[in-house]
Amino acid sequence: MRISDVLRNKGATVATITPETSVAGLLTELCVHNIGAMVVVSPDGLLGIVSERDVVRMLHEVGAELLTRPVSDIMTTLVATCTPEDSVDSLSVLMTTNRVRHVPVVVDGRLAGIVSIGDVVKTRMEELEREQQQLQAYITQG
Repeated sequence: MRISDVLRNKGATVATITPETSVAGLLTELCVHNIGAMVVVSPDGLLGIVSERDVVRMLHEVGAELLTRPVSDIMTTLVATCTPEDSVDSLSVLMTTNRVRHVPVVVDGRLAGIVSIGDVVKTRMEELEREQQQLQAYITQG
């Protein structure tokens, strides 16, 4: 299965945020959208990604003052990305190797979607269910 199949099922909408947005503003947006990470963008394109985990780690180091700082202070700028043509299996390896849970999908340098570890697990579960049904059908048709 390809990333394009995952995006077809879940949609290509990506919640984005600007680097100037405060960390408090980021937390509000994460809650509003019920998501764990946001892609940081400018008019020029993708700048980074910021997750709940980034906030928690920096909050531990800096304290409550972090909430007034811009997202650019805590975002990850070296972003692991994929394309719609990549396989879900290769994305699983990328996520595991880079220890990330969210990977933006990029086409010709433009943001085309985002895939989370939850999307990968859901896709794999659906594949396993289909395989099980096919095996059941094969066995019963005997």
